[in-house]
Amino acid sequence: MKIYEGGRSLDGAVVTVDGKRLAPRLDLKKLSPAGFEWTYEGAGPAQLALALLADHLGDDTKALALYEAFMKAVIAVLDNAWRLTSADIDQALATLKS
Repeated sequence: MKIYEGGRSLDGAVVTVDGKRLAPRLDLKKLSPAGFEWTYEGAGPAQLALALLADHLGDDTKALALYEAFMKAVIAVLDNAWRLTSADIDQALATLKS
């Protein structure tokens, strides 16, 4: 099970997966050249949603199809510092599809 964590530092918003920096996946879709964000709906949170889903699902097409709804339901309501597991993401996706 993967663990995704986000927090803020002097370097700005930092997101890791199992302790390593999460790739922004600008190759899939360049939503936010400024990087990841969360706690609201917008370009930075959308980029985070896309990167999280691409990493978690291992399927770029599914990630592109689901990132907007995932951003609104999950990323926009995260606290300043947060932690999501693979199980948390699966649960959120199951709720989105219902």
